[in-house]
Formats: sequence, C-alpha cells, structure tokens
Amino acid sequence: MTPAAPAAASAPSTSLSPGRRAWLRFKRNRLGFWSLTVFSVLVVLSLFAEVLSTDRPLLLRYEGQTYFPVLRDYPETTFGGNFETPTDFLDPFIQERITRGDNWAIHAPNRYGPRTLNYFAKQPNPAPPSSENLFGTDDRGRDLLAQLIYGFRVSVLFALALTVIGVLLGVITGALQGFFGGKTDLAFQRFIEIWGAMPELYLLIIFSAIFNPSVALLLILLSLFGWMGLSDYVRAEFLRNRQMDYVRAARALGVSNLQIMRRHILPNSMTPVVTFLPFRMSAAILALTSLDFLGLGVPPGTPSLGELLSQGKANIDAWWISLSTFMVLVVTLMLLTFMGDALRDALDPRKLDR
Repeated sequence: MTPAAPAAASAPSTSLSPGRRAWLRFKRNRLGFWSLTVFSVLVVLSLFAEVLSTDRPLLLRYEGQTYFPVLRDYPETTFGGNFETPTDFLDPFIQERITRGDNWAIHAPNRYGPRTLNYFAKQPNPAPPSSENLFGTDDRGRDLLAQLIYGFRVSVLFALALTVIGVLLGVITGALQGFFGGKTDLAFQRFIEIWGAMPELYLLIIFSAIFNPSVALLLILLSLFGWMGLSDYVRAEFLRNRQMDYVRAARALGVSNLQIMRRHILPNSMTPVVTFLPFRMSAAILALTSLDFLGLGVPPGTPSLGELLSQGKANIDAWWISLSTFMVLVVTLMLLTFMGDALRDALDPRKLDR
C-alpha cells in the first residue's frame, strides 16, 4: 500500500494540460515572466497616453461650470480670452484664469501632447532636460517625453498588427504546402523564391513616391513580405504531422481535409508560431524605426522613434534626444527577446517537468 502514495502525489502534475504545463515552465523562467509583466504594463499604459501626456486639463472647474478639455475643444473666450480659437492651456494668461479663486484644474502627469509646441519656453530648441520638460525637447520644440510615450504606442501597435497579419498568412500558406505537398508545395515554393527575391526597400521607395504615406500603406507593403519566414516553419510541421497515426485515423473516419488541418494538425504545429511571436514583433519594431529614420515610414507629424533618432543624428549636441530614444528601443527589444527565449524553453518538448 505504501507505493500508492507517491503515485497519488504525482497525479496532479500529470493531469495538467499541455498548455498549463507550458505556462508553469514559462513562469519558472523569472526573467521571461517579469519581462512579460513589464512589457504588458508599458503597453497598457501607452494605450492611455491621452490621459498620461496631454496639454489639456483632464477636468476643469471654471466659474461654477465643469469642463472636459481632454474630450472636446473649447474656445478661448470660454475662459476669458479674446479669440474664438481653441484654447492654448499653456498660455500663462489662460493658466492664471483657470486657477484663480475657486477655479481649479486636474492635469495629466506630463502636461504636453505629442504635437504640442511650447511657445512660452525659456530656452531655444532643442532644449535640454528641465523641470518643465523632463526629457527635454526636440528641434521643433515638442516635449520629448510625450514623443516617446506616443511613439512607443505607435511602434508596438504597428508591430502587433504586422505580426498578426504575418502569422495568419504564414500559417495558411505553410499549412497548404505541408498538408497537400506534391505540386501544391512545389508551386508555392517557386512562388516564394520569386517573391522573396523582390527588392522590398526599392518597392517601398517607389510606393512612397506614388502614394501619400500612411500607416495603413506601410502595413500592407510590409505584410506582403513578412509571412514567408514563418511559412517555412509551419510547412515543416505539417509535413511531419500529416504522417502521424491520428491523422491517418481521421482520414479513415472520413473527416474532411479542412477539419483535419484545423482540429488535428494545426494545434500540434503551433509551437514555432508561438515561439517566434516576440521575435517577429522585435523585427517589426526595428523595420518601422528604420523606415522612419530614412523618411519612408509613417506620415510627417506622427510620433515616431525612428524620426527622433533622425533628429538626434542631425543634432549631435542634443544628446538627450538620441539617448532617451535609444534606451526606449533597447528596453523594448530586450523585453521581447527575454519573452521569446522563455517561450522557446517553455514549449520545448525536450524540457521535462521536475
């Protein structure tokens, strides 16, 4: 009767699903787990950038009335000004009006937006870090901290969208090649060889000259080439798994090809897809930063890490521009790399639970 106790004690671990065991292995990798936590917090905070960094008060009480400048524009005449133009809340006259007496305002932690120009700055631009601009300003007078917050959000959301599109295209094409093989696989391989030989950078330059630059156009152009690397891994997994006994049994039972691919082979072929997600996001962020640095990325005026690096190159004396942007990129890519390494170890079938 005594040998039954160890078996019973080990039962909970063996009854765990593969996904649960992989998650537990991932959590044991402290560096990867905390990288995921920090990265998730940064992304969530960036989604609320309009609350964290804006030149408008979040809530304003003036002359017994409540206003929400962060949600809508109010003319300057509302607060005792002389013009019907939208209120500049950095104007010392407006600041004095909205804070005197019983009037009060709740401001964002950083009182500058991504396009805010401080016309009342005390130093010429680009200005070094100060109590007014914690990270300094760029050569146009925009607050650098606001640029980094909004630029980080643009980069991460762009990378996420590009990764999702690339994964969908890569999984579909790789699944078709690996499952059907033969002439289908041969045709796809020849197409990929030809398409992969296309000069991607030259195409970007040509389309940037023909069409107005936009995030959507850049996303489409990069998506045309970003799926091929993942497609090879999915193809290899499908080629291996289609020979398994459970696939042959499903065919014998009359299950359709689509159902076999979706319900049987795909769940067992997702390891390379999940493992490469952080690395694909890193590549997408670097691609967007590089194109923005060359002037081929997002439209002018859009907060961009690459555009800030270009400013840093043009203004060598303004060390705070290059240093802060470089640190944001390094931290972001390091977090994604640590997450990718932890995912790879967690999903490695050779790793045994202890």
